[in-house]
Amino acid sequence: MQVRYAQKYRDETWDFRTADTKQYTHCFHSYPAMMIPQVAGRILDEFGKSAELLFDPYCGTGTSLVEANLRGINAIGTDINPLARLIAKAKTTVIPIEILDSYINNFRNFVFMAKLGRIEIKPSIPNFKNIDYWFKKETQYWLALIKRFIQDIENENVQVFFKVAFSETVREVSLTRNSEFKLYRMTQEQIEKFNPDVLSIMISKLIRNRNGMAEYVRLKKGNAVTRIYDFNTVVGIPHQVLPPQSVDIVVTSPPYGDSRTTVAYGQFSRLSNQWLGFEKANEVDKKSMGGIRKKILKKFGFEPLDSVIQKISAVNVKRAYDVSSFYIDYESSIKNISKVVKKNGIVAYVVGNRKVKGIEIPHDEITRYFFEKNGFEHLETIMRYIPNKRMPKRNSPSNMIGETDTTINFEYIVILRRK
Repeated sequence: MQVRYAQKYRDETWDFRTADTKQYTHCFHSYPAMMIPQVAGRILDEFGKSAELLFDPYCGTGTSLVEANLRGINAIGTDINPLARLIAKAKTTVIPIEILDSYINNFRNFVFMAKLGRIEIKPSIPNFKNIDYWFKKETQYWLALIKRFIQDIENENVQVFFKVAFSETVREVSLTRNSEFKLYRMTQEQIEKFNPDVLSIMISKLIRNRNGMAEYVRLKKGNAVTRIYDFNTVVGIPHQVLPPQSVDIVVTSPPYGDSRTTVAYGQFSRLSNQWLGFEKANEVDKKSMGGIRKKILKKFGFEPLDSVIQKISAVNVKRAYDVSSFYIDYESSIKNISKVVKKNGIVAYVVGNRKVKGIEIPHDEITRYFFEKNGFEHLETIMRYIPNKRMPKRNSPSNMIGETDTTINFEYIVILRRK
């Protein structure tokens, strides 16, 4: 491919309209707004051929980490959401298939005995707020029984593997409307008809994930490993984890705005986090970029950003505070990330341009500007249509019933290089 420097252009070959996005361990667990593996893989193939270390500062469930390891590239990821970290760890940790099969067979036997009523264990149902609102009593019992089985698994990697299948089962058997990211309860009529087979659903997740792991193990190159952390790049990056100028390539899809008003990662994860016993599970959205509203309309010195903040402020000053707060944190995060990238190292940010109060925010241009302030040169920005990324395509700009507007239908792959 011929690189077209300092250009923004549309390239339909990046759409991957018919691609299978659930190959290998990418099949583990649904999650909002996941970067599809074909995008991460192609970025690595075109811009990271000689890379030895990839960093994903908002790694989510580890799409770029898996793609790096498949190519023999070591990877480091960080995320503030404990569920995302759990999934990313499971997706990037090789487990010999014969060991997995042994534990899955043990679980099958456990299920068989449980359905016959021959399990004498009395499971401990967690005590978290509104558990009865989100789960039927019988569902709570079976989930608690599965959790007890998982707790008795001595192999840590296998336990993580089972926890990921359990997490997805939790969401699927809850009384939430699974088509939504936020927590919305089913209608009473739907609830009365809803009687999920919890144990069978858990087995189906385990088998699917086992097959994905088998494919991952078969195709993974060399001894590449992934390490996953929980540090927040807005605050800083620990030198003992990533010293200055240690990263060859950054491949990531950062948030497009604060979680409260864009993709509610915390709400999506909350029930799983509570069943898994992660503390402060309901604080994920608050800890995200822009999660705490700062009552300031900052001047960033970049006219397109300053202009949209002023336009939004004229309509709704609180929403302008939200946007300003997000970009204060985003700029800080990019400043910290810039420090760990090597000279001539590559940064690839896959972003979307959201609308707030009907006003489009040029997130791709803002991302470019923040990196250029930190010593990077822009190589190119590729526009791709989003045919299969799981995220809302419309929202309500006025919060009035029936009034909607498109949100994000295109992504921008912003490629920069450190001077």
